[in-house]
Amino acid sequence: MKQYDHPAPEEFQLAGILHALADPFRLSVVQKLMQHQPQACAPLQDGRPKSSISHHFAVLRKSGLLRTEVVGVTHMNSLRLQDMEARFPGLLAAILAAAEQEEMPDPQPA
Repeated sequence: MKQYDHPAPEEFQLAGILHALADPFRLSVVQKLMQHQPQACAPLQDGRPKSSISHHFAVLRKSGLLRTEVVGVTHMNSLRLQDMEARFPGLLAAILAAAEQEEMPDPQPA
């Protein structure tokens, strides 16, 4: 059975977290997991090939944002919210709030 390596919270690096979230697909995975977790990989794929998904999830795990647990043949993913908050208080919430604002269309002039 495959097990994944997950860094300890004290090993989280700001540059690694920012790198992981700089990619639009990885950011969307984190946003989806904020809505519902844990989730299997399949609903998070958005039609991407398995090799691409494996790479993106590895980057998220290496940064410390994601924990993947193998349950039978399913890989269940969840955010490491408590660990992130302990290491970098408010960082993830601030990034996700900024991303949400950027995605909103500009208001029409009155």
